[in-house]
Amino acid sequence: MINEKIEGGFLKKIKSFTPIRLVVLSFVLLMLLGGLLLKLPFSSADGVSKPFIDCLFTATSATCVTGLSICDTFTGWSYFGQAVILVLIQCGGLGLLTFASAFTLIARKKLGLRDLQIVKEYTSGSITDIPKLIKIIMLMTFSCEIVGAILLSFAFIPKFGLLGIWISIFTAISSFCNAGFDLFGFIEPGKGMILFANDIYVSVIVMLLIVVGGIGFLVVFDLQKQIKEKITRKRKRIEVSYHSKIVLITTGILIVFGAIAFFVSECSNTLSGRGIAEQINVSFFQSVTSRTAGFAAVDLSQVHDVTKFITVILMFIGASPVSTGGGVKTTTIVVIFATVISVLKGKDGTVFGKHKINQKVVNSAIAISVISLTYILVITGFIAAIESEQNISMFNILLETTSAYSTTGLSASVTANLSIVSKLILVLTMLIGRVGPLALFLSVSGRKANPNGKILPEGKVIVG
Repeated sequence: MINEKIEGGFLKKIKSFTPIRLVVLSFVLLMLLGGLLLKLPFSSADGVSKPFIDCLFTATSATCVTGLSICDTFTGWSYFGQAVILVLIQCGGLGLLTFASAFTLIARKKLGLRDLQIVKEYTSGSITDIPKLIKIIMLMTFSCEIVGAILLSFAFIPKFGLLGIWISIFTAISSFCNAGFDLFGFIEPGKGMILFANDIYVSVIVMLLIVVGGIGFLVVFDLQKQIKEKITRKRKRIEVSYHSKIVLITTGILIVFGAIAFFVSECSNTLSGRGIAEQINVSFFQSVTSRTAGFAAVDLSQVHDVTKFITVILMFIGASPVSTGGGVKTTTIVVIFATVISVLKGKDGTVFGKHKINQKVVNSAIAISVISLTYILVITGFIAAIESEQNISMFNILLETTSAYSTTGLSASVTANLSIVSKLILVLTMLIGRVGPLALFLSVSGRKANPNGKILPEGKVIVG
């Protein structure tokens, strides 16, 4: 009777949660479950249970599709442990509640009002046809991962035999979900994609998976809809939405900018001694992966500080909304940029591309950017103070914290040497980066902006 009351009270409490709180809770529970599974002795490659902090860190990194690792994924974890990490990557990349909603659709063929509210919260409330979006997400995800795994198998099976099948599947899912975990440690632990810097075939497939996973499901949904209409209605042009145009153009600019910047910065350093084709391949790969994927084609501990700075900027920007990637998002940066230009031109409100952007969107963009930048700088200072005896450079710590917050996973060989406190800070940082600072705050506080609808007096402040 007591157990029934406790269970009933718990379920009642869960049902009373707001959709945004359930989204955050799903990530936390997935992290904890993953940490407990990785704690099992047979999850480790040597059969010896690893410290729980390392298991929790790895589970969080996988759930938040970050890629920061305490140990090499292949040599540190058994096949069971690797499978747990892969499941966490898949569930974390798409969102556990997206999977739940997909299974609900399969079982009931219809989502309830609360199910729609939860998924709408996860998709930023940007679309009305939620059931169709979920189907597109699932179909697109598994199609891209299956095709990616098949294409990668042509390269990996001849080299690694049957092991190449598992490596192909793992790499395809990790790439599409922008996770950055790899299984190349059996060749040389810690090297990852550096071992394939001269393999343009593998690099291009991985880059395509990263980009498709990072542009956002809303953009893919829009493209699919427009292409279908072009075919059925025989339209001359594909007219995507304003949001999709911003995402696609910004993504292209960032990839090209990052590649050129990396090439110029590293041509006499980590790129020296390579052929021009390999240099271009590595430059583009680093540009793509720096925006939340986490694979590395060069050793970041050996690059120039200016390269690290460029990498930090790309990581901070990240992928696009409602995608498998992190960061403050491409559209957020565009809105901030448009706001600055509009102010300089003396325009009333934020104008970009002959469109006026809603003030609430502008406010959210400013809040997200300021909170994110402040958090990263403060956490960098904390970790620098905690690890002061290790003499880790401030740039490397900034790279680490930005990587965790943006769920990228790039590291200058710092992660494994951090103390327990620093690892716990990064665990929280990865969670905040994955669910978003505003979402986490609202889920914890449960507050709503001006809930009573009061008209507040205008406060005049002089700035500048």
